[in-house]
Amino acid sequence: MLNSPPPVVLVTGSSRGLGRGVAETLASAGFSVAIHYASNKDAAAATAEACAKLAPNPAQKFAQVGGNIGLASDRQRLFDETLAAYGHLDALVNNAGVAPRIRADITEATEEIFDEVIGINLKGPYFLSQLAARYWLANPGKARVPGGYKLLFVTSLSANTASINRGEYCISKAGLGMATQLWAVRLADAGVQVLELRPGIMATDMTAGVKDKYDKMLADGLVPQKRWGTPQDVGLATKAILEGHFPFSTGDVINLDGGFHLRRL
Repeated sequence: MLNSPPPVVLVTGSSRGLGRGVAETLASAGFSVAIHYASNKDAAAATAEACAKLAPNPAQKFAQVGGNIGLASDRQRLFDETLAAYGHLDALVNNAGVAPRIRADITEATEEIFDEVIGINLKGPYFLSQLAARYWLANPGKARVPGGYKLLFVTSLSANTASINRGEYCISKAGLGMATQLWAVRLADAGVQVLELRPGIMATDMTAGVKDKYDKMLADGLVPQKRWGTPQDVGLATKAILEGHFPFSTGDVINLDGGFHLRRL
């Protein structure tokens, strides 16, 4: 990569958490990363600074693009800003997502919170992927990553594990699983690879409030590998895909959950 323009990746929600882990891992591997944030510009700047320190190629760039991906106008703007900053896009990693502001039993959950979670977690990635797909279809054969352009959806074990006090979150992640399959079928003959990364119990600020609860459950064997997942776990999987190490896969789920998904007696 040092002798050619760096590949460009837009990672949504990369100012913190799993997205920051993905951005930093890709930066260390020679990728330019468009760092997306919803509202915390300072956090995005900190991620960009960390990425710059890890970058082996002085040609790498780490532009910061802000916006609520649940809003059509913001999605279009941040996508346009990414292309303006780099003139190119090789991969989109749909990572941004939110938990419900108020966790409530599904008999008490409100439409307001449902709409907010679905808008950001499902509608946003679905239509941001549409923007990327249109760009790639209009620019065939120009990918700087092995095997063609890449479209990734970061979901959650909640895609197929029911939590009745955050039903809207589970539905949003299950929907992304189908979005992965839909985009994989639509884009396969255009040379675009589409995959779902499905993290398990991850150590991020989203789970900080339930650390003690999950520490005990992990120790008791809820996860066969008996540890928290990390942002770097997601970053390494993303890097492997973007570097072409899964050339004959599309529409598949890659579980990053320490074996949580295994059925056991």
